Amino acid sequence: MIVFCTVPDNTVAQEISRILVMEALCACVNTIPKITSYYIYEGEFCEDTEVLLLIKTDSSHFKALEQRIKEVHPYDLPEIIATPICEASSEYKNWLLNSLSSIK
Repeated sequence: MIVFCTVPDNTVAQEISRILVMEALCACVNTIPKITSYYIYEGEFCEDTEVLLLIKTDSSHFKALEQRIKEVHPYDLPEIIATPICEASSEYKNWLLNSLSSIK
């Protein structure tokens, strides 16, 4: 699965990415800097520049990953949205699954 999570800046993106990878909660995190998010939160219109994390993991790791993001994320309500990977090369899939079991 791929988990989408927005963070306020590159410093937070690096910190969260390193934690998730080193704790083997995911195999890889890609960061996409300088996205603009538009939303309403607590009745207020917001327009923020953020960094998008694309976190590759499997469903058996999702709950622990979600909990860890909540522990280290600076937002009161972090975006944590998961979507399945419908297809992947067998080599990449094997690497992903092996990565999730390599560091404990």
